[in-house]
Amino acid sequence: MQLFGIVFSFLFYLFNLGELYSQEYIRLERAHAHNDYRHKRPLQDALEHGFSSIEVDIHLRNNELYVAHDYHEIRPKQTLTSLYLEPLQEIIHQNHGWVFQDKTPITLLIDIKTNKEATYRRLCQILSKYRNFLTTFTPSGVHHRAVTIIISGNRPLKMMLKEKVRYAGYDGRLEDLSSRLPLEIMPLISENAWKIIPSTKLGIIREAEFNKLKKIVDTAHQAGRKVRLWATPDHPSLYRDQVWNRLLNIGVDYINTDDLGGLKEFLVQNKHLSSKS
Repeated sequence: MQLFGIVFSFLFYLFNLGELYSQEYIRLERAHAHNDYRHKRPLQDALEHGFSSIEVDIHLRNNELYVAHDYHEIRPKQTLTSLYLEPLQEIIHQNHGWVFQDKTPITLLIDIKTNKEATYRRLCQILSKYRNFLTTFTPSGVHHRAVTIIISGNRPLKMMLKEKVRYAGYDGRLEDLSSRLPLEIMPLISENAWKIIPSTKLGIIREAEFNKLKKIVDTAHQAGRKVRLWATPDHPSLYRDQVWNRLLNIGVDYINTDDLGGLKEFLVQNKHLSSKS
């Protein structure tokens, strides 16, 4: 009876998760949930707030991919499959092939924390089971589906370059900006904000730094790539809002935050929306 109760509760959770995203919600195209798994309800909180990009850190242990920031934080039931892939599959099934009803892919940024080759090899095995809803990257181009996986952290570029069909893109860095890597390999450029706009460490805005960032964003966009910065101001303040406004106006594609509600409120109030899903 106890086992039946657990199974019933899990199925009820998945059903309600699917029902939740069949309703009308504002999708925030430029919102990125940093370290999403640290929220009370991983994935669910981000999607309820309309976030289009979600970040998760993974560790390989005993052939399983666990979700955690540090190795010592690993918990038995917190796996990439249980927290993200299975719930996403159910949501997509309920919503006829997509996460949100506007049929726009969401991004799942997977940050590899352990050995890049071994972890990526196991990740590929797992992702192949969910290929029916994953964007594929091939020499003929990018074929979009409900969820686009991008690999960050310890990135096995040499392995990825050898694959003819991949279920994940490569997260580039500033030094990759002028590389000849095609879009079907590297759809995203991410960088530490302090490297480009160090004045944000001091709580100020220097025009020269933001002008430099604008050129970087323009270069990335010309190649069809999106841009994300991490380590931007995230403590609620007028200064944070000023920086977010500058980043959005410059064209940075994703605003990185741990404060889901704060960023949603900011984007809605300032009309930085995409569409209703």
